[in-house]
Amino acid sequence: MGSTVTTGPARTSPSASSRPGYGQLLRTRGAWTFLLPGFAARQPFAMLTISIVLLVQHTTGSYGAAGAAAAATGVSMALFAPYSGRLADRYGQRAVLVPGVLVHALSGLSLTALALAHAPLWALFAAAVPTGASVPQVGPMVRARWGVTLQGSPLMTTAAAFESVTDELTFVFGPLLATALCTTAAPAAGLVTEAGLTLVGGLLFAAQRSTQPPATASAGHARVRHASALRVPGVRVLVVTFLGIGSVFGGMQVSLAAFTESIGEPGLNGVLYGVFAAGNMLSGVACGAIAWKVAPQRRLVVGYAALALTASALWTAHSVLLLAALGLLVGSCIAPSLITGYTLVEGLVPAGARTEAFTWLTGAVALGQAAAVTVAGQLEDRLWQGAGFLVPMTGTLLALATLVTQRSRLATGSPNRTVARGVGHRVPVTVD
Repeated sequence: MGSTVTTGPARTSPSASSRPGYGQLLRTRGAWTFLLPGFAARQPFAMLTISIVLLVQHTTGSYGAAGAAAAATGVSMALFAPYSGRLADRYGQRAVLVPGVLVHALSGLSLTALALAHAPLWALFAAAVPTGASVPQVGPMVRARWGVTLQGSPLMTTAAAFESVTDELTFVFGPLLATALCTTAAPAAGLVTEAGLTLVGGLLFAAQRSTQPPATASAGHARVRHASALRVPGVRVLVVTFLGIGSVFGGMQVSLAAFTESIGEPGLNGVLYGVFAAGNMLSGVACGAIAWKVAPQRRLVVGYAALALTASALWTAHSVLLLAALGLLVGSCIAPSLITGYTLVEGLVPAGARTEAFTWLTGAVALGQAAAVTVAGQLEDRLWQGAGFLVPMTGTLLALATLVTQRSRLATGSPNRTVARGVGHRVPVTVD
């Protein structure tokens, strides 16, 4: 007779009638033990792409080369992140994090040295690949820890919003810090700082063993069938949706850098990107504070339509104030889509595959960002200043079309017993 794998009782049990809120969430037992080191460990994620772009552009004089080097990092992260998540589900987060942060720090420093030595582009790619592949997936790991801590709790949506806010808080400070370091200290300072923070923060987070989800390869889960989260049709729809979000991040990073360089104010790059990220963060706070009555599938479609509409106006901006205002609006539309997408994972994917599912979404953002920085860099080099902003418009419109036509696949079922294998088929993920 089949049995489901559970991760133990919830560590908090707020009543279903109580209104979920951030205060209640942060009073969850054990939460701060992984939140604080998790925040430190994910901070470098927001610094990596912009640090590579600024360093390589400084040493080569080409935004195309800078975008290509950053894209190599993003593509490798997107490809390896789901496998990192799967290994974390199976063997435990610590087993993946410790060697990962060591490799990342070493490869990031190697990339820095090669760029400063004016190495050929292929050499930069050779260092960029392991740098991206070893990026620690701390955000998905924190979300997986919330899933264990809040199992069955109405606070899960609040936790998803809180994580989105935390992510965006890093994207407020990260680009500002990286830009300030690269423009006032040294072009390599951003990437060196990123490597150091990843190493220290990742090791501190890995040391928090009490809150990490149980490894499914342990004796108590020895017979779990490790079906991929990507077999769930709804996850594939979310992956495409998050690819579009990645195109916004990547397109804006390159295009804002090119815009501020063209007006002779490169230091404004971090400020403009910080405004964009601040809009994302503030809307995330609002989303977590609302007791939603609208179905998440509908919220995702409406929120994403607003994102595509505002992103489509970016290329028309020709002043700092207008670009800041549009960036604020675009950022405000991203958080609701991210939060809703991560919330849907809880109902689509079995508990033993959620870290992997979260890393598929994170990897999709990274892949979309990688493609965007490459294309936007080429457009900025070859066409008019601001042509890179066409990338966020195209990416979000294509993703919106997929989301609208495939939204029925986002219907949630019972995640603890089955995982979809194609359309119309379900296979058990647990056995007796």
